[in-house]
Amino acid sequence: MPDEPTTSAAPPPLPGRHKVRIAAEEAGARLDRVLALHLPGLSRSRLKGLIEAGAVTAGGATIGEASFRVKPGQIFAIEIPSLEPAEPKAQEIALDVVFEDAAVIVVDKPAGLVVHPAPGNPDRTLVNALLAHCGPQLTGIGGVGRPGIVHRLDKDTSGLMVVAKTQAAQDSLTRQFAARSVERRYWALVWGTPEPRDGEISGDIGRHPTNRKKMAVVRRNGKPALTRYRVLRSLAEGAVSLVECRLATGRTHQIRVHMTEIGHPLLGDPLYGRAKPALLKRLPAAAQHRLAALHRQALHAKTLGFAHPETGRTLAFESELSTDLKGLMQCLESI
Repeated sequence: MPDEPTTSAAPPPLPGRHKVRIAAEEAGARLDRVLALHLPGLSRSRLKGLIEAGAVTAGGATIGEASFRVKPGQIFAIEIPSLEPAEPKAQEIALDVVFEDAAVIVVDKPAGLVVHPAPGNPDRTLVNALLAHCGPQLTGIGGVGRPGIVHRLDKDTSGLMVVAKTQAAQDSLTRQFAARSVERRYWALVWGTPEPRDGEISGDIGRHPTNRKKMAVVRRNGKPALTRYRVLRSLAEGAVSLVECRLATGRTHQIRVHMTEIGHPLLGDPLYGRAKPALLKRLPAAAQHRLAALHRQALHAKTLGFAHPETGRTLAFESELSTDLKGLMQCLESI
């Protein structure tokens, strides 16, 4: 295999799908290194990020490890997204602020609001809203006046999030999340009634082997994940349960993947939670109508607790269920 170039003046490839066929002399090399040779306008670090984001496939299967050893004749497809703006713009978007001081801001995020600009959602995100709301109070994260996102909620998950306003606050919160000392409790409506009613779900989570939009419990190339759950209430004669989930780790789609893994997917989840026909039939017409109008997974970040980055004082917050989930709950409780 030829030596890898140390520098390249090649322009980055255009957004879209690019294909790379592995030559015989490239057999056994790392995937990121081979792709860097074929796509010289992309750095290995950028390619590693694309691989880990599920943007590289071979034969329809997602390849999630940059260290994957290639074979001669393999064809890899690389989806290169459109470039994002260098800096998000401030946009006036209403925020439900639960707590705010010079170091942090805690917001109750509505379902439908994306946290950070990304391809497909370039603006109208929580970050855009925070830039407008906080303005000059953002003293600099990484030398730039922007909010410090230390954890995320899926677009269609509602509930509590904490965001840093200073570099020191971001560093402190990042350490707390890494040490698993941040308390996060979620409420979810799931199909059926989990048994046991109080337990743990463990299983490494990684990119789904064939659908790069999904995550899954995997045997290889995943990250350890642990979810503790307990059934708070059985509803609709056991067809649905209100479950509290506590995160020991914070993997992408963790609760949605783990509850699906044990056979109790979330109601309304378009990616993981297909309704079980036998259980759906047990719901009255009013509840079925509410569920059809939900258009999102029934998941709410209910409780958030952490140590204040400056004072060390424990802060704890609780959020009411959003209107759509509350209405669905009322229908289910009336059965």
